[in-house]
Amino acid sequence: MNTARRTLLACAALAALVPSLPAHAQEAWPSKTVKLIVPYAAGGFADTRARKIADALGKVLGQPVIVDNRGGAGGVTGTDLIAKAADGHTFGFGSPAPLVTNPMLMKKMPYDAQTAFKPIILIEEAPLFLTIAPNQSFKNVKELVDHARANPGKLTYGSSGVGGAHHLSGELLAFDTGTKMVHVPYKGGSLAATDLLGGHLAFMFEMGYAALPSIQAGKIKALAVSSKQRVKVLPDVPTLQEAGIKGFESYNWLGMIAPASTPDAVVARLNSAVNEALKQPDIRQMIEGTGGIVAGGTPEAYGQFISQERAKWAPVIKKANISLD
Repeated sequence: MNTARRTLLACAALAALVPSLPAHAQEAWPSKTVKLIVPYAAGGFADTRARKIADALGKVLGQPVIVDNRGGAGGVTGTDLIAKAADGHTFGFGSPAPLVTNPMLMKKMPYDAQTAFKPIILIEEAPLFLTIAPNQSFKNVKELVDHARANPGKLTYGSSGVGGAHHLSGELLAFDTGTKMVHVPYKGGSLAATDLLGGHLAFMFEMGYAALPSIQAGKIKALAVSSKQRVKVLPDVPTLQEAGIKGFESYNWLGMIAPASTPDAVVARLNSAVNEALKQPDIRQMIEGTGGIVAGGTPEAYGQFISQERAKWAPVIKKANISLD
């Protein structure tokens, strides 16, 4: 037998011992444009983050990364599209409402939030500022809570709508302090903020990107922030825990999720790419400049975070008897 034939037979025998790889594993990923679904309208908190992250990811991955805004039903519409994506190149942004609270608030959901996705990475923890109207004289959180106890059902607070982070933060404050306050829902946070400025509400939990201009201009006062630690942009504002509300934490967080069918290797690749993007000074400034906290970390850590959020909000929603149906 000549040398060439022996070599050919040896290669054939070796190939028989090695299982063939599935088709998707034989291709380099990503092999085409990556789509990131944002389950909210363009121009908002999630969208601005997504576009900056997408630009950075495109450079890291070597393929275009586009943002597809699919708002509706409190984030459920777009999140359902993420769950059902099957092309291996469609992912999306996950937030509290469609992943944690809406499944508790709605009787029917088009997806199972606990099984339809794989967590990729937590991008940002965005705390809320407890702000008071210009006509309110509370100097700190204790005075606000004492007033609420002395006047049950009279202190009003606004929100962007039932079941959102603004609303649930107010319910958590009432839950933790044993007080009764009146929730006034609006069709959007900006409408509630306008009435706060006008003195038609006593207080409100507001996102940093929306509240900071008014806080820094002295139009409203921030009594506390809902994060575990103080934020860089307003270092003199205490946390609610420092203000005496033990264990209080609330965030309108943002992360990236994948359909449950996504291979772990792809999840790991995206996780690495986003972690790298979060090191960029312009992205860190975008987040921290509006009071947010840069997150990052592993898919497992993000999954644990989501589980902890479910455990935290379930008793609050049940006690307050909140529903979207």
